[in-house]
Amino acid sequence: MAARADSFDLSRLSLRPGEARKLDLEVELDALTVGGQRFVPSPSPAAVRLDVSRMARGGWSLRLRFAAEPRGACMRCLEPAAPRIEVDAREIDQPGGGEELDSPYVEHEELDLRAWARDAFALALPAQVTCRPDCAGLCAICGANLNADPDHAHERAPDPRWAKLDELKLD
Repeated sequence: MAARADSFDLSRLSLRPGEARKLDLEVELDALTVGGQRFVPSPSPAAVRLDVSRMARGGWSLRLRFAAEPRGACMRCLEPAAPRIEVDAREIDQPGGGEELDSPYVEHEELDLRAWARDAFALALPAQVTCRPDCAGLCAICGANLNADPDHAHERAPDPRWAKLDELKLD
C-alpha cells in the first residue's frame, strides 16, 4: 500500500547530488470547476508515482505521474462523463537559479504534493470534458440527445427569399 501524503519533506530522502528515488504515494485530489461544471476526480485518493532527483548544484528535479477520471456532466450532451486522464508533470526547483527554476510547490524543501497534483490534473484536462470522444451533443432546435438518435432531423425552414410567394392567392 502506498503512503498517503498531502505534502512531502524532500530533505528526509537524504539524497546526494545525482541520486534519485521513485516513490509510490497516494494524494487526495480536489474537485474542480471547469466551464461552470463541477468535476470530482476518481479515484481519490489517487495512486501517484513521484520521481525525485537531487540536482548537482542543489535543488530538485521532480516528476509526478498518475491517472484519474473527472466525473461530471458531459459538456456536449449533459450525460455522465468520466474520461481517463493521464497526468505526467515535471517541476524543477533550484534555489538561486532564477524565477523560472523556482517551483511554486516547493518551499524550504517541503513539496506541496496535493496542490501540484490538483494543478497538474486541471492542466491535463481537455478543453471539453465529454462522455466519449465522438459525442454528438444536443440538437440545437429541440434539445434531443443526438447520441441516442443519430438520424434525428427537423424539417428545414423555407427559404426566406420565397416568402412573398406564400402571399399569392391562386384560384
